Amino acid sequence: MSRVSDAFAAARAQGRTALVCYAMGGDGDTAALLQAIDAAGADVIELGLPFSDPIADGPVLQAAATRAIAARTTLRDLMAMASRLRLRAPVVAMGYMNPIEAMGSRPFARALRDAGLCGAIVPDLPLEESEPVRADLAAEGLDLIPLVAPTTPRERAARIAATARGFLYYVSVTGVTGARSALPEDLAARLAELRSVSAAPVAVGFGISRPEHAAALRGKADGVVVGSALVALHHERGVQAAADLVRLLRAAL
Repeated sequence: MSRVSDAFAAARAQGRTALVCYAMGGDGDTAALLQAIDAAGADVIELGLPFSDPIADGPVLQAAATRAIAARTTLRDLMAMASRLRLRAPVVAMGYMNPIEAMGSRPFARALRDAGLCGAIVPDLPLEESEPVRADLAAEGLDLIPLVAPTTPRERAARIAATARGFLYYVSVTGVTGARSALPEDLAARLAELRSVSAAPVAVGFGISRPEHAAALRGKADGVVVGSALVALHHERGVQAAADLVRLLRAAL
């Protein structure tokens, strides 16, 4: 068990589907945003690490990363900021392998631990190359949260699920992050398959942006992940608007 898996267990004990909320580090007042979405009811928070070539991210998150980089945000800046916060929800980093390799996966794991983070999601880290990063994170008591795509064959999905700590992240659509008007028709069936082979909770993200999306997934997934919709609201209308959406999503779950 870990703080991340404990958060899913607590939501389940309350009869809820867990809410995972994403914020891009360095895009505006990140500390205020994290505190607001924590207070509004996020069960787990993903802290995005800005990178120049975020291959899994759509236009909203790419633009947020560009703004954060223009503000000269560094990984160490974000860790220093996170270390000063006292949040109820566990926080995991979401970022790409290039900055991790530049720092070294063991120093990266230590930096997360020292900042009070609980794990990492690395979208461009394939199963076959993940063991060194997983081991370095585990040595610091942190989770490596893997991803499964709609195109992942069942046997491979089961192998990925066997490595999952914290939760297993299911990408609901092929393509990049971003709000969408509707969820895939086969999503419930795919989630049921994954939950049958995963000892870790299964959370679904990419395309979830509205309370009705969250309500449709209640009980079908262990958690839902909302990112682009929150990042866009925060940029366009401020911290309070993002927190208001978190409250609506939490109520729908």
